[in-house]
Amino acid sequence: MDATLLRDVIERHGVSHPLALRQLVRHLLAHAAGLFSINRFYNDLKSRGVRIAKDSLHAYLGHLEDTFLVHGVWLVTDSERRRMSNPRKIYPVDPGLIPIFDRSGRVQPSKALETVVCIELLRHGAEIGYVRTRKGFEVDFLARWPGGGRELIQVCAEVQDAATLEREVRALESAAQEHPDAALSLVTLVSESIRGVPEAIRVYDASLWLLRRAPGTALQAEGAAQPDVSARRPVRK
Repeated sequence: MDATLLRDVIERHGVSHPLALRQLVRHLLAHAAGLFSINRFYNDLKSRGVRIAKDSLHAYLGHLEDTFLVHGVWLVTDSERRRMSNPRKIYPVDPGLIPIFDRSGRVQPSKALETVVCIELLRHGAEIGYVRTRKGFEVDFLARWPGGGRELIQVCAEVQDAATLEREVRALESAAQEHPDAALSLVTLVSESIRGVPEAIRVYDASLWLLRRAPGTALQAEGAAQPDVSARRPVRK
Protein backbone atom coordinates (compact mmCIF):
# COMPACT_ATOMS: atom_id res chain seq x y z
CA MET A 1 0.00 0.00 0.00
CA ASP A 2 2.71 2.51 0.97
CA ALA A 3 4.72 1.66 -2.15
CA THR A 4 1.67 2.25 -4.36
CA LEU A 5 0.93 5.58 -2.73
CA LEU A 6 4.54 6.70 -2.99
CA ARG A 7 5.16 5.61 -6.58
CA ASP A 8 1.79 6.03 -8.25
CA VAL A 9 0.36 9.00 -6.38
CA ILE A 10 2.87 11.06 -4.36
CA GLU A 11 5.77 10.97 -6.82
CA ARG A 12 3.74 10.84 -10.04
CA HIS A 13 1.46 13.74 -9.13
CA GLY A 14 3.79 15.73 -6.91
CA VAL A 15 1.53 15.49 -3.86
CA SER A 16 2.51 18.27 -1.47
CA HIS A 17 0.59 17.02 1.57
CA PRO A 18 1.25 13.27 1.96
CA LEU A 19 -0.14 13.29 5.53
CA ALA A 20 -3.56 14.40 4.29
CA LEU A 21 -3.38 11.83 1.49
CA ARG A 22 -2.68 9.00 3.93
CA GLN A 23 -5.50 10.12 6.21
CA LEU A 24 -7.81 10.20 3.20
CA VAL A 25 -6.84 6.64 2.26
CA ARG A 26 -7.35 5.38 5.80
CA HIS A 27 -10.74 7.05 6.01
CA LEU A 28 -11.94 5.67 2.68
CA LEU A 29 -10.83 2.11 3.38
CA ALA A 30 -12.12 2.20 6.96
CA HIS A 31 -15.57 3.16 5.65
CA ALA A 32 -15.78 0.87 2.63
CA ALA A 33 -19.14 0.84 0.82
CA GLY A 34 -20.06 3.98 2.76
CA LEU A 35 -21.01 7.48 1.70
CA PHE A 36 -18.16 9.95 1.40
CA SER A 37 -18.27 13.74 1.20
CA ILE A 38 -15.20 15.85 0.48
CA ASN A 39 -16.74 18.74 2.41
CA ARG A 40 -17.26 16.67 5.54
CA PHE A 41 -13.79 15.18 5.34
CA TYR A 42 -12.30 18.65 4.79
CA ASN A 43 -14.09 19.96 7.89
CA ASP A 44 -12.89 16.95 9.89
CA LEU A 45 -9.28 17.62 8.89
CA LYS A 46 -9.71 21.31 9.68
CA SER A 47 -11.00 20.50 13.18
CA ARG A 48 -7.84 18.45 13.76
CA GLY A 49 -5.58 21.27 12.61
CA VAL A 50 -4.72 19.79 9.21
CA ARG A 51 -4.73 22.57 6.64
CA ILE A 52 -5.35 21.66 3.02
CA ALA A 53 -7.46 23.08 0.19
CA LYS A 54 -10.66 21.31 -0.86
CA ASP A 55 -9.43 21.29 -4.44
CA SER A 56 -6.39 19.31 -3.32
CA LEU A 57 -8.62 16.70 -1.67
CA HIS A 58 -10.69 16.40 -4.85
CA ALA A 59 -7.46 15.90 -6.78
CA TYR A 60 -6.16 13.30 -4.31
CA LEU A 61 -9.38 11.30 -4.57
CA GLY A 62 -9.11 11.41 -8.34
CA HIS A 63 -5.53 10.13 -8.15
CA LEU A 64 -6.63 7.22 -5.93
CA GLU A 65 -9.32 6.29 -8.44
CA ASP A 66 -6.83 6.55 -11.31
CA THR A 67 -4.55 4.07 -9.54
CA PHE A 68 -7.56 1.73 -9.03
CA LEU A 69 -7.19 1.76 -5.25
CA VAL A 70 -10.80 2.84 -4.81
CA HIS A 71 -13.84 3.38 -7.01
CA GLY A 72 -16.47 6.04 -6.46
CA VAL A 73 -20.14 5.39 -7.25
CA TRP A 74 -22.37 8.41 -7.83
CA LEU A 75 -26.05 8.93 -7.14
CA VAL A 76 -28.28 8.10 -10.12
CA THR A 77 -30.01 11.32 -11.18
CA ASP A 78 -30.69 13.34 -14.31
CA SER A 79 -29.58 16.49 -12.49
CA GLU A 80 -25.85 17.09 -12.64
CA ARG A 81 -26.13 19.59 -9.80
CA ARG A 82 -27.86 17.02 -7.56
CA ARG A 83 -25.34 14.37 -8.53
CA MET A 84 -22.38 16.58 -7.60
CA SER A 85 -23.96 17.82 -4.36
CA ASN A 86 -24.64 14.32 -3.02
CA PRO A 87 -21.95 12.12 -1.46
CA ARG A 88 -20.62 9.23 -3.48
CA LYS A 89 -20.14 5.68 -2.24
CA ILE A 90 -16.55 4.48 -2.11
CA TYR A 91 -15.45 0.89 -2.69
CA PRO A 92 -11.91 -0.51 -2.35
CA VAL A 93 -10.41 -2.40 -5.26
CA ASP A 94 -10.09 -5.50 -3.07
CA PRO A 95 -12.47 -6.56 -0.26
CA GLY A 96 -9.42 -7.96 1.53
CA LEU A 97 -8.49 -4.38 2.43
CA ILE A 98 -11.63 -3.92 4.52
CA PRO A 99 -10.61 -5.87 7.67
CA ILE A 100 -7.15 -4.28 7.56
CA PHE A 101 -8.48 -0.74 7.89
CA ASP A 102 -11.82 -1.27 9.63
CA ARG A 103 -11.68 0.02 13.21
CA SER A 104 -14.87 -1.54 14.53
CA GLY A 105 -13.27 -4.91 15.25
CA ARG A 106 -16.35 -6.66 13.83
CA VAL A 107 -16.69 -8.91 10.82
CA GLN A 108 -18.27 -6.92 7.98
CA PRO A 109 -19.79 -9.42 5.51
CA SER A 110 -22.23 -6.87 4.06
CA LYS A 111 -19.48 -4.40 3.20
CA ALA A 112 -17.33 -7.16 1.73
CA LEU A 113 -20.15 -8.61 -0.39
CA GLU A 114 -21.24 -5.20 -1.61
CA THR A 115 -17.65 -4.48 -2.64
CA VAL A 116 -17.42 -7.81 -4.48
CA VAL A 117 -20.63 -7.04 -6.37
CA CYS A 118 -19.32 -3.59 -7.31
CA ILE A 119 -16.05 -5.05 -8.62
CA GLU A 120 -17.91 -7.70 -10.63
CA LEU A 121 -20.22 -5.14 -12.21
CA LEU A 122 -17.28 -2.99 -13.27
CA ARG A 123 -15.39 -6.03 -14.54
CA HIS A 124 -18.23 -6.78 -16.93
CA GLY A 125 -18.43 -3.22 -18.22
CA ALA A 126 -21.59 -2.09 -16.46
CA GLU A 127 -22.18 1.58 -15.72
CA ILE A 128 -23.24 1.78 -12.09
CA GLY A 129 -24.72 4.23 -9.63
CA TYR A 130 -26.67 4.02 -6.40
CA VAL A 131 -30.34 4.95 -6.11
CA ARG A 132 -32.10 7.06 -3.53
CA THR A 133 -35.83 7.15 -4.17
CA ARG A 134 -38.25 9.98 -3.60
CA LYS A 135 -39.61 7.98 -0.65
CA GLY A 136 -36.17 7.92 0.95
CA PHE A 137 -35.20 4.31 0.20
CA GLU A 138 -31.74 3.42 -1.06
CA VAL A 139 -30.70 0.65 -3.45
CA ASP A 140 -27.04 -0.28 -3.69
CA PHE A 141 -26.69 -0.40 -7.48
CA LEU A 142 -28.44 0.47 -10.70
CA ALA A 143 -26.39 -1.31 -13.36
CA ARG A 144 -26.61 -0.38 -17.03
CA TRP A 145 -25.25 -3.34 -18.99
CA PRO A 146 -23.31 -2.82 -22.23
CA GLY A 147 -26.14 -4.39 -24.21
CA GLY A 148 -28.71 -1.93 -22.90
CA GLY A 149 -30.40 -3.88 -20.08
CA ARG A 150 -30.69 -2.42 -16.61
CA GLU A 151 -30.69 -4.13 -13.23
CA LEU A 152 -31.47 -2.85 -9.74
CA ILE A 153 -29.33 -4.79 -7.27
CA GLN A 154 -29.73 -4.82 -3.51
CA VAL A 155 -26.97 -6.55 -1.54
CA CYS A 156 -27.93 -8.08 1.79
CA ALA A 157 -25.31 -10.51 3.03
CA GLU A 158 -27.31 -11.67 6.04
CA VAL A 159 -31.04 -11.43 6.71
CA GLN A 160 -31.15 -11.27 10.49
CA ASP A 161 -34.91 -10.86 10.85
CA ALA A 162 -38.12 -10.24 8.94
CA ALA A 163 -37.78 -6.47 9.36
CA THR A 164 -34.43 -6.50 7.58
CA LEU A 165 -35.82 -8.42 4.63
CA GLU A 166 -38.89 -6.18 4.46
CA ARG A 167 -36.69 -3.09 4.37
CA GLU A 168 -34.57 -4.45 1.50
CA VAL A 169 -37.64 -5.53 -0.48
CA ARG A 170 -39.38 -2.18 0.02
CA ALA A 171 -36.28 -0.38 -1.22
CA LEU A 172 -36.24 -2.44 -4.43
CA GLU A 173 -39.98 -1.97 -4.98
CA SER A 174 -39.68 1.78 -4.42
CA ALA A 175 -36.77 2.03 -6.87
CA ALA A 176 -38.69 -0.07 -9.41
CA GLN A 177 -41.40 2.58 -9.52
CA GLU A 178 -38.82 5.10 -10.71
CA HIS A 179 -36.93 2.64 -12.94
CA PRO A 180 -39.70 0.37 -14.28
CA ASP A 181 -37.55 -1.15 -17.05
CA ALA A 182 -34.95 -2.53 -14.64
CA ALA A 183 -34.79 -6.12 -13.42
CA LEU A 184 -34.83 -6.54 -9.64
CA SER A 185 -32.18 -8.64 -7.90
CA LEU A 186 -31.42 -9.39 -4.28
CA VAL A 187 -27.92 -10.81 -3.73
CA THR A 188 -27.31 -12.57 -0.42
CA LEU A 189 -25.25 -15.20 1.38
CA VAL A 190 -28.36 -16.84 2.86
CA SER A 191 -30.70 -17.32 -0.10
CA GLU A 192 -32.07 -20.59 1.29
CA SER A 193 -33.53 -18.78 4.32
CA ILE A 194 -35.38 -16.08 2.37
CA ARG A 195 -39.14 -16.57 2.06
CA GLY A 196 -42.10 -14.50 0.92
CA VAL A 197 -40.32 -12.22 -1.54
CA PRO A 198 -42.44 -10.89 -4.45
CA GLU A 199 -41.95 -12.85 -7.67
CA ALA A 200 -40.66 -9.77 -9.50
CA ILE A 201 -37.55 -9.88 -7.31
CA ARG A 202 -34.98 -12.55 -8.15
CA VAL A 203 -33.11 -13.86 -5.13
CA TYR A 204 -29.52 -14.87 -5.91
CA ASP A 205 -27.10 -16.74 -3.75
CA ALA A 206 -23.94 -14.63 -4.03
CA SER A 207 -21.89 -17.50 -5.44
CA LEU A 208 -24.43 -18.10 -8.22
CA TRP A 209 -24.76 -14.40 -9.00
CA LEU A 210 -20.99 -14.18 -9.42
CA LEU A 211 -20.96 -17.26 -11.68
CA ARG A 212 -23.78 -16.14 -13.96
CA ARG A 213 -23.02 -16.86 -17.59
CA ALA A 214 -22.49 -13.52 -19.35
CA PRO A 215 -23.93 -11.37 -16.54
CA GLY A 216 -26.81 -9.23 -17.74
CA THR A 217 -27.25 -11.15 -20.99
CA ALA A 218 -30.46 -12.92 -20.03
CA LEU A 219 -31.86 -9.73 -18.57
CA GLN A 220 -31.07 -7.76 -21.72
CA ALA A 221 -32.46 -10.41 -24.01
CA GLU A 222 -35.65 -11.24 -22.14
CA GLY A 223 -36.46 -8.09 -20.18
CA ALA A 224 -36.97 -7.46 -16.51
CA ALA A 225 -39.65 -10.10 -16.05
CA GLN A 226 -37.38 -13.01 -16.99
CA PRO A 227 -34.92 -14.62 -14.55
CA ASP A 228 -31.34 -15.53 -15.30
CA VAL A 229 -30.55 -19.27 -15.32
CA SER A 230 -28.99 -19.11 -11.84
CA ALA A 231 -31.79 -17.14 -10.21
CA ARG A 232 -33.87 -18.83 -7.56
CA ARG A 233 -37.56 -18.05 -7.31
CA PRO A 234 -38.43 -17.13 -3.72
CA VAL A 235 -40.52 -19.73 -1.93
CA ARG A 236 -43.65 -18.30 -0.39
CA LYS A 237 -44.79 -19.33 3.06
